[in-house]
Amino acid sequence: MIAFLPVSNSYSKMKSAKPDYETPGQRRVLSLAAAVKYIDACGFCMLFATKNVALPSLYHAVACRKPHEDWVWDKYSSMVWRWKDELPRRRLAYYGKYFRGRGTLISLEQLPNFLAMRETAVLPGDFARFYRAGRIRDDARIIWQALEDYGPLATLELRNACRMDTKAGNKRFKRAILDLQCLLVAVHFGAEQETKSWASGRYELTYRAFPNQNEMARKISVAEAQRNITGKLLEHQPGVQPLQIARIFGWLKAEAVVAGRAARQSGLTPAALIALARSK
Repeated sequence: MIAFLPVSNSYSKMKSAKPDYETPGQRRVLSLAAAVKYIDACGFCMLFATKNVALPSLYHAVACRKPHEDWVWDKYSSMVWRWKDELPRRRLAYYGKYFRGRGTLISLEQLPNFLAMRETAVLPGDFARFYRAGRIRDDARIIWQALEDYGPLATLELRNACRMDTKAGNKRFKRAILDLQCLLVAVHFGAEQETKSWASGRYELTYRAFPNQNEMARKISVAEAQRNITGKLLEHQPGVQPLQIARIFGWLKAEAVVAGRAARQSGLTPAALIALARSK
């Protein structure tokens, strides 16, 4: 069983740019299969350690060292950068810019909870409903509809399809595609070499990439999802406080208090909670 990297329970450490993820004797993650096991164990983690997000990172599990101010791109960075394309493309984990708009990995087990928590277990054509409700901007609606009409698209193709191929359009695109990832509506779905420089990201709608998880999410209430997510966090951070939980997930402190109490009282593991939701 792969070792989980605990994060500090101290709020002051959570705010540090250099959180303490060091675990003596930790087994290094060096394969895609080991990365999947690590993500499954964490439930959710960052691609790279991120300031003010008290969660472990896949990069640290690979490199087994803390990020530092003179950090440079290395072979371990390249390894996890490739995996961020492979994991969602092979439907092994969700990847997108979620926590604080930074690269985030979510296990298949926890994805239904996150979709339920965000109330984004969507159906075809829901871009119109979300736009009418004021949950997305018009640019996000256009991108969502383009992905629905044309299927997975690389960045430049998607920008062209949405008529966002100018410099100003690129700014609009970046903001809108980030909004869709923060809602978990869109998923980074691999990469494509569209130019001679860096490969472009490909995007797909989450409900099509992960249909089973999307369907499961429709049976989970927001409160149940918050309880399940908190329960997973408590597995590895039993002393985490409600304020920390609220800051990590963007909840009200009162919601974090209720979720923490429900998770502790349930006495069920996250896997058991997911099985319970599936049986409804």
